[in-house]
Amino acid sequence: MSSRPKDLTHLSVLGCFAHPDDEGFGSGGSLAMFTARGAHVTLVCATNGDVGEISDPSLATPETLHEVRQEELREAMKVTGVQDVRFLGYRDSGMDGTPDNNHPSSLYQASTDQVAAQIVEVIREVRPGVVITHDPTGAYGHPDHLAVHRATKDAFTAAGEANFARPEISGGQQVWVPGFLYYVCFPRRNFRKMWQTMIDLGIEPPFASLEVETIGSPDEDVTTTVDVTAYVAIKTDSLARHRTQMDPNGAFAQLPDDLMNEMMSTEYFTLAVSQGEQPGFDLIASLR
Repeated sequence: MSSRPKDLTHLSVLGCFAHPDDEGFGSGGSLAMFTARGAHVTLVCATNGDVGEISDPSLATPETLHEVRQEELREAMKVTGVQDVRFLGYRDSGMDGTPDNNHPSSLYQASTDQVAAQIVEVIREVRPGVVITHDPTGAYGHPDHLAVHRATKDAFTAAGEANFARPEISGGQQVWVPGFLYYVCFPRRNFRKMWQTMIDLGIEPPFASLEVETIGSPDEDVTTTVDVTAYVAIKTDSLARHRTQMDPNGAFAQLPDDLMNEMMSTEYFTLAVSQGEQPGFDLIASLR
């Protein structure tokens, strides 16, 4: 069998995520693989990350963070090879139960139908064969992750329905039925391993208020495991462009390099929908 990368110049891929940097940890290597093999990748980011962390006050202020994070995502995607980056323009909703949930411009306050309609418009324009988004757990239950999961799932179906039309959708676009819908997974076994390592090393885990047994995707939901070792340098470089979010003294930065490299070198997905000539076919698994 040839060791040359498979030609994917015929393929369009759409990634839909909630915040700048959400694309990186769970699917950054796979996105780099797609672009390296010639696929056209479009990345949709629902929010601007307005209430994220600021690792260094010289990088941004709370008032400018949304603009800075937009530019960080564009720079990160240049590293990955993704030239088509789009923002839906919602405000970051913050963690569940925080006052930011109540901001009128937040994604939390938008209806699923409204967000789905915007994603339908993108699907009908770029006509992806593959759509990738958050899984039903939102990794750690972030309301924006959950909102994008619901909206993308609905848009995946609605884009192929001729009678789907809303004021947000321009009338000239034809229906499109993508072949594959994947959810990015963060297996619970991996979270447990990281948490235990942090505890053993005296590092305070992030999201300390959450029970580790409830964080991440149920292990049995993983259908597709991808070795992205060949792209981990690109993935790491791309993530580093999210400078406001990469705290050099944060919990993840304190983990041993060998553990982080191991975690970064493998990505996990749920194949949620596979339709077309070979129902059930796992496209991403076939690219190994």
